[in-house]
Amino acid sequence: MEAASADLIHLVLGIFGVLIIASIIGYVLQQRLSPDGSNAAIENLNARIKAWWVMVVLIGIAFIAGRAGVILLFAFCSFAALREFVTLINTKRADHWALAAAFFVALPVQYYLLWAEQYGIYSIFIPVYAFLFMPIIAVLRGDTERFLVRIAEVQWALMICVFCASHVPALLTLHIPGYEGRNVLLIAFLVIVVQLSDVLQYVWGKLFGKTKIAPRLSPSKTVEGFVGGVISASLIGAALWWVTPFTPLQAGLLAFVITLMGFFGGLVMSAIKRDRGVKDWGHLIEGHGGLIDRLDSVVFSAPIFFHLVRYWWSLS
Repeated sequence: MEAASADLIHLVLGIFGVLIIASIIGYVLQQRLSPDGSNAAIENLNARIKAWWVMVVLIGIAFIAGRAGVILLFAFCSFAALREFVTLINTKRADHWALAAAFFVALPVQYYLLWAEQYGIYSIFIPVYAFLFMPIIAVLRGDTERFLVRIAEVQWALMICVFCASHVPALLTLHIPGYEGRNVLLIAFLVIVVQLSDVLQYVWGKLFGKTKIAPRLSPSKTVEGFVGGVISASLIGAALWWVTPFTPLQAGLLAFVITLMGFFGGLVMSAIKRDRGVKDWGHLIEGHGGLIDRLDSVVFSAPIFFHLVRYWWSLS
């Protein structure tokens, strides 16, 4: 436990050091190139840095609070993300019961099962039980207009915002021999690698990006940014092997997988936004859009990371 605390302190100090350097660079760039706020790229960069300070502090407080703090933080994130998702989908008055069940039954039950470490039911509660009962609740209202589309969108919202997101704190439930009391570091590894991949893809894209990957989905994503960001984040993941139960090679391979999932998750969520004709999921976080805009990469990579880690050790 003491070793875990020491590693977490070192990791947090490193993150704060990076943020301090980034803040200084952002301030200098603003004073020299955008004193009047006319440079959109620099203004966006500084807004992102400020938002990262807030997010890092909140996550740090949750880590200090322990298992309960982490679970409560992600339960709140799921609630806020679900709210953002629901504002963009097709719903009618007849769907209010199903939506109420999603917010006030499915979400708290999912996180309670996580708290109780009931993996057997936790892993199938939303994909099976919520999947079946949501349309039953909705159909009782008798409104069949666009029924399949409406209920499918509610089910998708639950899967992305609650089921997938809950796999981040679910890492605390894993029992890894010789790694007891250190699972919070797995969460730190996942979030740092995936989020750094997003940032590095943006940076590499701005510096060298020429070939757009999916201009209709996300015009800012380029092949050069994707390759540079994924490789850089994978190397950083390998360098962070000391906070995981893995070797540098294993940590690097896992980082590569989750950065790929994070990238494609971002594309999928961008496709949904384009379908709805919006730029961001919301405006909760200055410089970052809505909460889903920050979580899209994490929610796609978290279940894969969780199961890779879980079955890696159960089969070893």
